[in-house]
Amino acid sequence: MKKSTNATGSKAKTAAKMKTIDWRRAETIGIDLGDRFSHYCVLDGDGAVVGEGRVLTTPGAIELLFKTSRKRIAIEAGTHSPWMSRLLARLGHEVIVANSRKLRLIYENQHKSDRVDAEYLARVARLDPKLLGAIEHRSEVGQCHLSLIRARDTLVRSRARLIQHVRSAIKSLGERIPSGTAEAFHKRAGASIPEGLREALMPLVATIEQLTVRIKEYDRKVEQLAEDRYPDTGALTQVCGVGSLTALAYILTLEDEQRYRRSRSVGAWLGLVPGQHDSGESQPQRRITKEGDAYLRRLLVGCAQYILGPFASDSDLRRHGLLIAARGGSNAKKRAVVAVARKLAVLLHRLWRTREVYEPLHNAGEQTAAA
Repeated sequence: MKKSTNATGSKAKTAAKMKTIDWRRAETIGIDLGDRFSHYCVLDGDGAVVGEGRVLTTPGAIELLFKTSRKRIAIEAGTHSPWMSRLLARLGHEVIVANSRKLRLIYENQHKSDRVDAEYLARVARLDPKLLGAIEHRSEVGQCHLSLIRARDTLVRSRARLIQHVRSAIKSLGERIPSGTAEAFHKRAGASIPEGLREALMPLVATIEQLTVRIKEYDRKVEQLAEDRYPDTGALTQVCGVGSLTALAYILTLEDEQRYRRSRSVGAWLGLVPGQHDSGESQPQRRITKEGDAYLRRLLVGCAQYILGPFASDSDLRRHGLLIAARGGSNAKKRAVVAVARKLAVLLHRLWRTREVYEPLHNAGEQTAAA
C-alpha cells in the first residue's frame, strides 16, 4: 500500500510540475527521446529553465503536451525521431533533428543523464541550430517502402552467416562444398556434408533454402515497386551494374533530387570522401568519413566492384577505376572501388535530375574529339 501511495504521489508531482510551465515564456525545447519515456527541458528567451519533466513516448502523450503555440524543438536522431518529428511539425513547431555525430558535447559529458541531455539539446538549439547538424527525415510512405528493401537485406545477411557456418563446420573435417552462388548453395551442400555432421547441418541447409525462396519474393516485390511507384529508377538502371534494388534504394534514401544543387555533394553526403583533420601545416591523409546511409553506400560499393570486374562493359567509370588501380600499392584496388562508387553516386544523381540518356563513354568521346 505504501508503494502505491508513493507512486501516486510521484505522478501528482509530475502533473503539477507540467502545469506550472509558462508556455508563453517558452521559446526553445529540448527532448531526449527514450523508448518508453522522453525527458524534455523548456527554455525562455533568456536561456532560463521554465519547465522540465518526462512524458510517455507515444503520439497521444506528445500531442497532448506540446499542443501549444509554435516553438523551436530539438530532438536527437534515433528510432522514434521520424514519427515524432512529423507529429511535432504537424502541430506547427520548428523541429530540428540533431545529427548524433555532431553531439559529442552531450554523449561525452561526464555527468550524462536524460535530463541533462534534454537541457543541452535545448541550449544548443537556442544558441545556434547549425551546431546540431540538422537532418531531414524521409516521408512516412518512403520509410515504409525502404523497410521492404531493408527487410530483404536482413534475410540476405542471415543467409550469408548460415552459409559461412556450414562451410566452416565442413572444413574442420577436411571436406569442402563446391563454390558457386548463394542461391544454389542448398543444392550443392547436401552431397558434401559428412555423415557425422548431417544431423547438425541439414536443418541449416533447409533454412538456407527457405531464405532463398523468401529473398526471391522480395526481389519481385522490389522490381514491381520500382516499376509502379518510382519510374525514375529507369534513368538510373541505364548504368551497367546498377539494378532495380540499388536504383530504388538510391531514390528512397535521397527522396528528393532537388535536395542538392550540386551532384558532387551526394558523394560527400554518403561518406565516400576522405575526412579532413588539418592543423597548421599538417594535412594528414585520412580514410573516408563513412557518414550518411551505410546500406546505400554498401550497395554503391558493390556496383563499383562489378564495374571493375571482368564482366562489365567498357565505360568512363571503369576506365577511371582501372587507372587508379594501375598505380599499384597495397590499397590501390580498394581506392579504385571507393573512387568509382563516389563517381557513381554523383552520376546517378545527375541522371535522376536531368533524365538524360546515359552515354558510357561520354568523357572518352570528348577527349577524342578534342585531340
